Amino acid sequence: MEFPDKRHVLEKLIDSLSATLAHVTNAAEEIRKDATHEEAKPENDKDTRALEQSYLARGQALRAESMVEQLQLLRTFDLPKLKPDDVIQGGALIALEEGDSTRCVFLAPYGGGTGLEVDGKQVTVVTPVSALGRALLGRHVGDDIDVKVRNTVRSYSVIKIA
Repeated sequence: MEFPDKRHVLEKLIDSLSATLAHVTNAAEEIRKDATHEEAKPENDKDTRALEQSYLARGQALRAESMVEQLQLLRTFDLPKLKPDDVIQGGALIALEEGDSTRCVFLAPYGGGTGLEVDGKQVTVVTPVSALGRALLGRHVGDDIDVKVRNTVRSYSVIKIA
């Protein structure tokens, strides 16, 4: 399996998370506007629609703040140059074999579950806190790992890193 350029993978991840941030920011602003609109005023002392909308807007704003911090970290994330005999660590591209199929994953601090197409290759982002990410950290090419996800055990072989 040929890997895409690792820098391109990180750039695509940053682009994907930036688009999500824009969506979250817009949603928070729309919810805030709805919560403060004159039609949102309570009709009686039991009407809590505006209060509920303000809680939702605050939650979206906190999510946006967290994403800004994540993006700042990713923009300064140091990508290691790994040799085939190095241990897997953050910033690694990893080729995994599962049965007859091979997949490429990128171990990053944020963006877990994001699917990216980079240089014509499919890459899935995993984080160190995910089951697969935890199982990969500290492993080497040639290691076999078992990962339990949703009551199903999946077996992988690490076939290449970069």
